[in-house]
This record gives sequence, structure tokens and C-alpha cells, in this order.
Amino acid sequence: METTLPLPFLVSTSADVGKADGLTREEITVLSSAFLEAPEQSDETWRSFRRSNPDFLPHFDASKLQSKDNVLDLLDRGAHKVFVPSERFSEYEGEEFVSRVAPAVTSPDVSAATAQGLLITAFDPAAADVEKFVEECKARKVTDLFLKPVDGADLELLVDVAKRCSAVAILPASRLTTDKEDTSRLQLSKLIAGYWKSDRADGLIPTVVCDEGGVSLGLAYTSEGSIGEAIRTQAGVYQSRKRGLWVKGLTSGDTQELVRIGLDCDNDTLKFTVRQTGRFCHLPQFGCFGELSGIAGLERVLRSRKESAPAGSYTARLFSDEKLLRAKIMEEAEELCEAKTKEEVAFEAADVVYFTLARAVAAGVSLADINRSLDEKSWKVKRRKGDAKGKWAEKEGIKTEPAPAKPAAPAPAPEAAKEESGRIAMRRLDAGKVSQAELTEALKRPSQKSPDTILKIIGPIIEDVRKGGDKAVLSYTHKFEKATSLTSPVLRAPFPPELMVLPEETIRAIDTSFENIRKFHAAQKEDKPLRVETMPGVVCSRFSRSIEAVGLYIPGGTAVLPSTALMLGVPAMVAGCKKIVFASPPRADGSITPEIVYVAHKVGAESIVLAGGAQAVAAMAYGTESVSKVDKILGPGNQFVTAAKMHVSNDTNAGVGIDMPAGPSEVLVVADEDSEPAFVASDLLSQAEHGVDSQVILIAVGLSEEKLLAIEDEVHKQAVALPRVNIVRGSIAHSITVCVADRDEAMRISNDYAPEHLILHVNDAEALVEKVVNAGSVFVGKWTPESVGDYSAGVNHSLPTYGFAKQYSGVNLASFVKHITSSNLTAEGLRNVGQAVMTLAAVEELEAHRRAVSIRLGHLDGQ
Repeated sequence: METTLPLPFLVSTSADVGKADGLTREEITVLSSAFLEAPEQSDETWRSFRRSNPDFLPHFDASKLQSKDNVLDLLDRGAHKVFVPSERFSEYEGEEFVSRVAPAVTSPDVSAATAQGLLITAFDPAAADVEKFVEECKARKVTDLFLKPVDGADLELLVDVAKRCSAVAILPASRLTTDKEDTSRLQLSKLIAGYWKSDRADGLIPTVVCDEGGVSLGLAYTSEGSIGEAIRTQAGVYQSRKRGLWVKGLTSGDTQELVRIGLDCDNDTLKFTVRQTGRFCHLPQFGCFGELSGIAGLERVLRSRKESAPAGSYTARLFSDEKLLRAKIMEEAEELCEAKTKEEVAFEAADVVYFTLARAVAAGVSLADINRSLDEKSWKVKRRKGDAKGKWAEKEGIKTEPAPAKPAAPAPAPEAAKEESGRIAMRRLDAGKVSQAELTEALKRPSQKSPDTILKIIGPIIEDVRKGGDKAVLSYTHKFEKATSLTSPVLRAPFPPELMVLPEETIRAIDTSFENIRKFHAAQKEDKPLRVETMPGVVCSRFSRSIEAVGLYIPGGTAVLPSTALMLGVPAMVAGCKKIVFASPPRADGSITPEIVYVAHKVGAESIVLAGGAQAVAAMAYGTESVSKVDKILGPGNQFVTAAKMHVSNDTNAGVGIDMPAGPSEVLVVADEDSEPAFVASDLLSQAEHGVDSQVILIAVGLSEEKLLAIEDEVHKQAVALPRVNIVRGSIAHSITVCVADRDEAMRISNDYAPEHLILHVNDAEALVEKVVNAGSVFVGKWTPESVGDYSAGVNHSLPTYGFAKQYSGVNLASFVKHITSSNLTAEGLRNVGQAVMTLAAVEELEAHRRAVSIRLGHLDGQ
């Protein structure tokens, strides 16, 4: 467990951070530590911070809490330090966790200071006798002193006093900023730079860059300007001694997400902890100090093999055969227990570590996640007995006592989230007991990365492809997909039969889905052009034409997504697009998954671009020697793909359109007392498993406590049985159940949220469809899971997310056609409408427009 503060100050914040002015929630979590008011009942405020950054180290002012149990709960959940009223501090003396508890007083009197520290809750640096206070602190040798200012205090003066008496200044988030143009607040970069000590003439400070496992990746330098940009963009930004501001990965693509920053004990070295994509070093090695070794090296090898292990290899079998991996873990654990010598124990322990880490990697769990879990266990103050369980105890002859019967627990408060014992549950909120602003805040989607940061990464890639063509596309495919054997970035039709070899069952499933999607989209065709005579002799028409060339992005690589290929390719075929180009990242051997090739063959695709990410988007937008330029790009992808689509659509030189903005997957389920709990839970989890940034919402219409608990029980039971349970945990952490009184209120909330997927799990669901105003796609009744829309019902699964359903439709036949209007006037028609045209043209002072009519009218009159 970390025992030192990341920085010599704390940021004081509240649940409102991120929507008010000042530092955002993301910027605060990079600092890794903040100061919060201890909640009297719910600890949702700080738990939301921990969800944003699991390494977050909260400090709590608990001077207003009366219950020791509440303080213990804060400590048990990972509070770094809790300040209690000085008169009650004695209750904690002698406890093993007393180092994490300190007294709090209101006046600038340090006589109550203990070895654990002291908090002064209302410090006024302007009113206090600063000289006397500093001298007293030095005389008493007070350590771990925290100064919380009164409202409106001079922060620069507070920081100065804190430095003089080696105290920790607590600074309000609302009065700090990373915006260089904001002169009304204290610049965070200036504050941090004011604490470090540099012996360099240029004032730069050495910065050790580490990954989340603590492995040192290399050394860089930081300036006041670069650290402000790093915190603002949540990226690895440094100060190059030669090139100025340096954004790691801007040209190489080996990007960094900044997790936290800290100063060392002497304040002369910074530490950046980052999530590294690719490698840090410019040489072909992971870090500047060489390759990873030990457990960290093993994790990297396993992740690489999970992506590209040869078919039939032992590693591939481990990742695909859950029973085999389970058996190996139990086998190796038993052999470890039987080992006798040091050498045997080391050998068998290594085997256990190998198979355990293989299990973690298969489940999407990182070494950082495991280390974090170990830290969380060390934070616990409420200890379990720790006896061996059931058959394992019996096997070793250990007698176990049956667990005492638990008394019936009182029903939880509707607003309380049920997370005890690792329970997976959504937070509850009663819409009738909160304001509209509080409801809106509770339903806010998880925040996404800064578009500026992403643009800095994808911009150079797009420009490389625009200028370098095939060579640049291939280079990025070799780099990112490791498909170094590829010599062409395109696979052209007709596609070789050997690339479409599939099990008959898979072919039948694709063919069934293909036909249903074709029927539904074919029904959307316009029978004939629209023709309206707006006045005698004036006929206006509108007719449709297919977009000639479309580029369809299909996420791929290790994933197999024939459903997306179908959802984009079939309507393009039905619309009659002359040129259909697929783009999908290849596997490490250079091949495309056969399901995607088969779909490309069925829809008559011209070619498949063997690339992913921004490079694939750029290739289709601008065209290369081998890649056909398209007129519109459609399809889902990660944030880099989405940003690249939006970037090229704004470039007039590309002349390309896109389908819609995209974000994380989401579902909103409306359920009433007639709903089936198992069905409701399965619908929620079907979207929660997409990613940790997905969000699922349950609108409970008049549900009884019994029904709510039944749904919550099903969510937990089904979730823990899923292979992607850890992803589900992350998604459920920012998901919510909203209790409402009636169907009208349910639909008002749903329409305001504008979900990607809306499931009406209510009695007489068909009648409720009339009240739907904003949604990507609606699933009506208990027998219609969202999954059928994803695959085979016939509707399209490429839908607007993140609230864009208020402005955008999902992909449909109209996405692949354009409408052209025409006007056809007779001489009579021009006479009828001509005077109106000439009058308005004169009003706008466009004489040529007016004359185009007057000349014709004059001709008709023989003038």
C-alpha cells in the first residue's frame, strides 16, 4: 500500500466536480489524491472517484461523523486517511490502523497534533498570526499537518504558509485550472512547478516514466507547460530538450494514457505512471532499460499470444478451452503444495503463476488489476476469519464449523447500491425524491477521452496515408496488426474459396441473417419519385440515387464480427451501390476472418482493405494506388476510428461523408411488475459486457421491493457466470436503476436519455411504442431481446449512441442513397411564380437572380 502523498498538496472536491468550473474529475484523478467531506450515510461520492481511477487515494474530513462504524467503513473501503474530532481520537489509539486516523480541530492550534498528523479545518492564512504559527509548528516538530482554508482564502498565501511549516495545503478544485487562458484561478501547472526543485539552468525536472506495474519505462523531462498539458489531456506529454513540447506517440502511435503523477521525497524528480500502448523505447524493446522480465514480461508474452497464437498451439488451446485451463491451475496448485525442496517450490510456483496469469489474461484482467486488488485487501480493517473452505478443508483433515444462520436483513434503502461481498449491482434512485438536475447528473454517460488528444495521435497517421498511399497503409498494418507478411493492403474480388471455409452451421446462420436483413431493407425502397405540383405549371420532384462508392469499416483482428459486415454490406447491396469496399484489420498471419470474407462475397464487395484504425479510414477517404476512394464511410470502431471518420468528413479535399458519431454501447430497459427478472437482467448484461465504458439503465415502473431485489439477484447471478465478468463490473459501476411511478414518467426519462437500445419489458408493450420519441432501436415485449437486433431479426444494429439518437437515425437503406430534387416549369408556371422570385431577389440585392426571370418573362411578352 502506498504510504506517501503523490504531491505535497491535496485537492478539496465534491460530487459536483466535473460539471462545475475548475478542475475536472479526470484531472483530479491524475493527482491520485483528494480531500473529501465524509458522507454521513452513502459513500457514493468518493466511490465514484475510485471508479474513475482505482488508484485514487481519498482523504476524508470525518469531524462531523458521530459513528465509529462509519469511520471504519471508510477505512475498509480504502480511505488513505480519515480525520476525526480531536476529542474522539482516543477511541482509535491502539488499533492497528491508527496510522490512517488523525485528529481534526477548527482553530490554528497545533497542540492536538499526534504522530498521525493533524487537520485544521478552517485555516485563514490572512487572519492567523502566521509567524507565530510557523514557529510553533517547528518547535513542536509537527508532521503530517493539513491546512483546509476558509472559503475565499488567498490560496497562494496558503501554499506559502504550508511550505514554511511543511504542511499539506488543501486547495478547492473550483479555484484551480489547467486552462492557460483562465486568469481567475490558480494554474495547477504553476502550483506543481512551485514545489519541485530543479538544478538545471532550463528549470526542467527529470521524470521517471513507469507503467501501472511499477516497471520503469524510461526517463524524460517535464516543464511547467508540459505538465499542465499532460494533466489537461490525460496523456504522456513531456518537454524535449531539443524539440520543445513532446506528445508521446504522436508520430509512432505508441501512445500513453496518464494515470497519475507524483513527486519523490526530495521534490527533485517527478514520476509519471502511464498505461503504455506499444513500446516506450525508440529501439525494438519495450522500455529504455530493456525488455520486461519476470511476471511483467510473462504478462506481455501471454497478451501477445492471445492475439496471435498459432491455431492448434498449446497457448491457443489454453485461451479457448476453459476446462483445460481450469484443470491445469488445480493440477499445478496441488503440485506446489506437494513440493519439498526450494528448487521444487520455485519451479511449481512458477507454473502456478503462469497458468494463473493465463486465466487472468483470458478474462481481460491485467497485472495492474491484480496488484490493485492486493492493495485493496491491505486497506481492509474489518478482518475475516480466513479459514479454509469446504472440500479443501476436508481433504486436509481440517474440521470446519457450519456457518451460523444469518438473521434476516432489513430491506436496503432504495437509493443504496448493493455491493457487499463483491456483489454486482446497479445503484438505485427514486425519481420522485430527487430534482431533475440530480436525475440528469445520475444518468450522465461515462466521460470519454479528450478529442484533442486523439486528434494529435490520428492526425499524423491520416496525413501519412494521404501522402504515402499503399506504402503507409502497409507500414501501419505491419506495426499495429503485426501482419508483417502482407505485401498488398487490399484483397480483391473474386475472393478465393479457401478464404471462406466455414462450418455449415455458421454458413446457415449467416445466410438466415442475410436474408432477414435484406428483406427489411428492401422494404424501405421508395416505389416511385415524389412529384408535387405546387401551383399550376410548377412541378417539383424528388428522386433517389444510390451512393456510388461506400467504405464499410468492420472491426476485426482477433474479433470475429460478421454481424457488422452484414448490417453494413446488405443494405449497401440492396441500395445498389456500385462499389462496396470493406476495411477490416487482418490477423497476424495477414488473413481476414473467413466469416467477413464470406459476407463480402455475398454482398458483392469489390475489395477488402487489410487495415484497421485511422489508416483504414484515411485510405478509403483519399484512395491509394490499390484502395478505391469512396464517397461515404460507415461502420463502428473505437475512439480512434470514430475520430478519424469525423476528421476526414470535415476535410473538403477528401469529399467523403460518414454515417454518424459513435460512442460506447448502451441499453435502457423499461420494466413493470409483469416483467420476468431473469429476462430483464439478461437484457441489461447483454450490453454491459461490451466494455467498461458501456452504460445500462433500468427504469422500474412501480416495481415492488420484492421484484427489484429479484432483478438485482439475477443481475449478480448471471454476471458472475459470464467470461467477461470484470468488464461487466466496470460497466455496472456507472449504471443505475431509476424507480418511477408510472409509464409516462418512464418514457419521459427514456426520451430525454435517448438510448441506443430501448427495451420495453412491460405489459401491452406495443401500446408504449407510440410514446417513443428518441431511441436508436426499440425492442418490444419480453420475447424480444436486444440480441436479435444485433444479429438476425433484420433491423440494423449500427445505431446512434451517447444521446445522438435525438439527432441521428441508425444505419438504414437511406444511409446508402441520396435524394435529388428537380423543378419543371411551363411558361404558365413561370408567369405564376416569377413575380415572387423577382421580388425576393431584389430584397436580397441579387440582380442577376432577378434578371434570370425577368428576361424570360419579357421574352414571353414579346419584349
